Amino acid sequence: MSTRVEIWTDINCPFCYLGKARFEQALAEFDHRDDVEVVHRSFELDPSLPADETGPVIPRIAAKYGISVAEAAANERAIGAQAAQLGLPYQSTGRDYGNSFDMHRLLHYALEHGAQDALLDALYAGNFADTEPVFGDTERLVALAVRAGLDETAVRAVLADQHAYADAVRADEREAAQLGATGVPFFVFDNKYAVSGAQPAEVFTQALTTAWNDRPTPLVALDADGETCGPDGCTS
Repeated sequence: MSTRVEIWTDINCPFCYLGKARFEQALAEFDHRDDVEVVHRSFELDPSLPADETGPVIPRIAAKYGISVAEAAANERAIGAQAAQLGLPYQSTGRDYGNSFDMHRLLHYALEHGAQDALLDALYAGNFADTEPVFGDTERLVALAVRAGLDETAVRAVLADQHAYADAVRADEREAAQLGATGVPFFVFDNKYAVSGAQPAEVFTQALTTAWNDRPTPLVALDADGETCGPDGCTS
């Protein structure tokens, strides 16, 4: 019996980028890692953002939090330093923001084809590591999806149909609200234990261990040859 970890994230979120790396550090050292199922869930930091709106992230951060542009830039550099400690590339200047709904729809499509984790990595790399903006450019999004191993024609079809996987994204967001998640990353272990934020790897190790030890113990048949009765009668 496996342990299931669900992770709510948004591609706009730098701490989701860091949190994924820290969780994967813990998972790589976990003795039962091959029996852990990881599923990524959708959470938009700004679902009201128009689909065609994009721009430099530092002035937007400054306006959103009521701080100066210099302070917002310093915060980005600090996140970049944390990323460097994890061996992650991070563009602390020149990064953009944008609507992530289509990306989340593609992540649900990728889940059906066993490429969800690869697509999320490609999207994170596109947003945080690459110099070319990832938002507001369909061709760039298609290229990232193909980089993750998805079929180009199918990806274009999903993006062209605004209803494709939209209900799945909204369902994830409703579930996050029901669970009390107000920010991301948000990790849920076996639907019992929650970890909020890009915590140190040790916290994820503790959560994995707690969830694993708390799994229901399957029944073990000590005598499979005993006489029994069932819907079709009794055996002897």
